[in-house]
Amino acid sequence: MRTDLSTRPGGPRRGLRRAAAAVAGAAVVTTLAACGTAAGPPDPPTTYPASQAGLTRADVDAWLDETLPDALEEGRIAGATVAVVHDGEVVTARGFGEADVAAGTPVDPERTLFRVGSVSKMLTATAVLQLVEAGEVDLDTDVEQYTGLGLDLEHPVTLRHLLTHTAGFEERVAGLIGAEGSTPDLRRSLVEAPPEQVYEPGTTPAYSNYSNALAGYVVEAVSGQPFEEYVAEHVLAPAGMTSSTFAQPLPDDLADDMAQGYPTSDGAPVPFEVVGQPPAGALSATAADMARFMLAHLGDAVGGEEILSAPTRALMQEPALDASTLGVLTEGPFMGLGWFDESRNGHRVVGHGGDTNVFHSHLQLWPDDDTGVYLSLSSTGTGSAAYHLREDLLDAFADRYFPGEDAAASIVDDETRRAHAQTVAGAYESTRGFHSTFLTALGPLQPMRAQVVDGDRVLFTPGPGQLEPAVYEEVEPWVYRQVGGDRVVTVRTDDAGEVELIGHDAAMSMVPVASARAAAGPALLGAAAVLLLTVLAWPVGAVVRRVRARRGTTDGAGEQHGATAEHASPPDAAPADPRVRLPRRLTRLAALSTLAALAGWVYVVLTVMGLQPLPDAVVRVVQVLTVVGVLGLLAAGWRVVAEARGRTGWFRVATASVVLVAFAVTSWAVNEMQLLSPDITY
Repeated sequence: MRTDLSTRPGGPRRGLRRAAAAVAGAAVVTTLAACGTAAGPPDPPTTYPASQAGLTRADVDAWLDETLPDALEEGRIAGATVAVVHDGEVVTARGFGEADVAAGTPVDPERTLFRVGSVSKMLTATAVLQLVEAGEVDLDTDVEQYTGLGLDLEHPVTLRHLLTHTAGFEERVAGLIGAEGSTPDLRRSLVEAPPEQVYEPGTTPAYSNYSNALAGYVVEAVSGQPFEEYVAEHVLAPAGMTSSTFAQPLPDDLADDMAQGYPTSDGAPVPFEVVGQPPAGALSATAADMARFMLAHLGDAVGGEEILSAPTRALMQEPALDASTLGVLTEGPFMGLGWFDESRNGHRVVGHGGDTNVFHSHLQLWPDDDTGVYLSLSSTGTGSAAYHLREDLLDAFADRYFPGEDAAASIVDDETRRAHAQTVAGAYESTRGFHSTFLTALGPLQPMRAQVVDGDRVLFTPGPGQLEPAVYEEVEPWVYRQVGGDRVVTVRTDDAGEVELIGHDAAMSMVPVASARAAAGPALLGAAAVLLLTVLAWPVGAVVRRVRARRGTTDGAGEQHGATAEHASPPDAAPADPRVRLPRRLTRLAALSTLAALAGWVYVVLTVMGLQPLPDAVVRVVQVLTVVGVLGLLAAGWRVVAEARGRTGWFRVATASVVLVAFAVTSWAVNEMQLLSPDITY
């Protein structure tokens, strides 16, 4: 779920910033003329810095008009909706593109609903903090006391762990997006095949939908109301969000206003995406309502009814964990109680992004500047254009309205930077991954690689939490800042000085890929190539022997030597001895089963990662094929012995030995990847 935009020189960022500067200049010219202070022609608009732009409706609308329509068209994104608030007021709420391409329905910021994905988690966190305020729950109490779910976790988890994504859970994707018309069951989704707890709570950021869903169930269990009803009554209504809902399917009075979601604007719309764990991402909302939500969290509640007190709002925006469990990670972006630290340009910023298969959203608050910005897109677009556009629009907003000074220089000496860069170099996989099931192989297959450049800098490919490669420089001990940017990553080392964890984007981190795990994938592919040749040699060899036999018979008859077919048989013809023939056939059948299993695993992974339903029986069948392939190791060993005892020649013994090694590698890789794990949940 990651355009032509990304491949253009400078990408969309250059276009956005160029347009930003142009519109900023135009705004200044207009202001001077209106005040009667411009005695003559002003300087060209592009000479005015973005810092002179005013956060006014006219300026923001002009900037959006200069940037979004062209970006949507280039990226083939059907529609967008934007809201900006400042100083207690809605600066603007805009719609761009079409809510329904076929019908030509324009996006209306007051009426058109977009799926906001994980931005929904901020409403869930708000609901949790309401219960904290009321004294009905405690942030540091084992949530089992509230839920009674009987999850039997190795380490108790608290609401603080759940809201900061440090409960230690591995990833789960089954049921994340359900078919249109299906009805989610929050409790059942939590107790049926829950994820393994693979990290000690509080120590390892690992973004988790399950964690947020569990926090939402605490709201349901303690309040005695279904989660969707509680949020509607206690969050949406007091915030004035009258056109928004967590309900799935949508209520009749809102259903007709739901924007269609598209892979690309010229493709067919996808059905309504039912989120299987509603607290984690089921909200459908208008831009106008999201503006009201931002105002509520900035202390400027619509109608004067607060959804949270000022101290509680401040608590949500502060670091929720300290160095006692996170170590140096606290020196980088932090997690509040639901909010991600997204500070930039020297300004404090908290936010949260969200994605479904086709909707892509982000919300940011600038608490000290009494400002908020929200964006949602209804298509992924070509080349994942939505991801680029979302990031670059927020960057351009920051640079235009809240420009900052150049970042401080590094305080780390050259020798230390060089040594640390060498330590960081290597391959890493996300902690947000699979660790106990057959999908564990995915981590090493898509690693992030770090290499030393310029002697003391680190090139991450791709950048942490980014789509493109990025270079980072150490600015404080084990704290790295992106060169030419605001992004910061932190590196936690163990007692031996080796990298233990790389933290980024507040709720994300990466761990080194173990050498065995890194080698398993390539080794399996190499073994598969050998087994493929083994399978192909079976029919090819038969055809070759038949052709040679016919030629030998014909030549013998023509020369009237009276040669028999037996005499004319090539020296490599299969011997009649069944002690050799049987292990050969078993080896070939095992090789064929292994190849079928690998094809099956590719299908399984593509289906699962595409969030499509997959019957358990399919996985079990693929596992049976895998078992047969693993047992091929015995057949291959038998064949080597039989070839040697049958004195079939050095070539046959050598090839049989190579096949034996291929089966041994296959068996090792299958074990390393946990493809035969009895746990087939995902």
